[in-house]
Amino acid sequence: MHPDETNINSNKDPWTQNQLTNEKNMSENRDNEGWERELISNLAMGALKEQRRARRWGIFFKLFMVAYLVIFLVALIPSTDGSLGMGKPHTALIEVSGVIAADSEASADNVVTSLRDAFKSKNVSGIIMRINSPGGSPVQAGYIHDEIKRLREKYPEKALYAVITDICASGGYYIASAADEIYADKASIVGSIGVIMSSFGFVDSMQKLGVERRMLTAGESKGFLDPFSPLKDEDVSHIKSMLGNIHQQFIDVVKTGRGERLRSEDQLFSGLVWTGQQSVDLGLVDGLGSASYVAREIIGQEKVIDYTVKPDPFEQFANRLGVVMAETFARISGMELGAIR
Repeated sequence: MHPDETNINSNKDPWTQNQLTNEKNMSENRDNEGWERELISNLAMGALKEQRRARRWGIFFKLFMVAYLVIFLVALIPSTDGSLGMGKPHTALIEVSGVIAADSEASADNVVTSLRDAFKSKNVSGIIMRINSPGGSPVQAGYIHDEIKRLREKYPEKALYAVITDICASGGYYIASAADEIYADKASIVGSIGVIMSSFGFVDSMQKLGVERRMLTAGESKGFLDPFSPLKDEDVSHIKSMLGNIHQQFIDVVKTGRGERLRSEDQLFSGLVWTGQQSVDLGLVDGLGSASYVAREIIGQEKVIDYTVKPDPFEQFANRLGVVMAETFARISGMELGAIR
């Protein structure tokens, strides 16, 4: 630095020197603030990009889940010949599996709908009703039996064959007796042509425990067969009469359906069961064979299409939830209308 310039700077007053220092500091602060703003801006842009990326992935996964649910629901829809548009002759298969009851897969609504679809199809050469049931509600079995008879009269060109797998007892055989022919495995359990109503009695137990039964009814017989009250002879007589009436209905149905094929009636309607091989000798079954055997050898159409209507799982869950809520309310209130207990 030139000596004169040094002298000039040294001669400046303190205010001027402070102003120069402040300007220098402000310039440095502006540089620092510019760097911080740029860093904050970069961080904000990075966060925005990451948020957009996360949103895109979220949309993708949501669409994937929707597509998965749609495919799952479509897979639950029962497929029939009409819905698939099949134009080739085939054998229709209808499953009757489990207890025959209004809220089961083997309900009259499901089985009857399946039967109607099969009989209406122009490409069905014959129908197999594959039964694996211990029985159930005589009312539900009666609905199915009567509808089979009606459909057979309406479509006389189509034969219906009942094929028994493990067991076909009670209400299961009630349905099978409406078929044109019945086939079973040699080890199948067949029969149980009878009616049962069971309960328990806790009168002595209540006396030992010192429990008093308090039951209020409107109608002198409303509480008949109450398990906590002594059994009355007139109640037993009434129930036996009712069961006998239902049993006779069962016997008439089997005799009408099987006709002269029944070999002997000595024990047929006693409620006993027999093997499939024994049932052939008794006339309860026409022959031994599986569903594939009947489709191939009897109907003549080896191609089998399942017409079984499956219950809607969501509707089934909702119905079951409603039943549970109703039962819970009934227990809380202590009232039951029209219930036979």
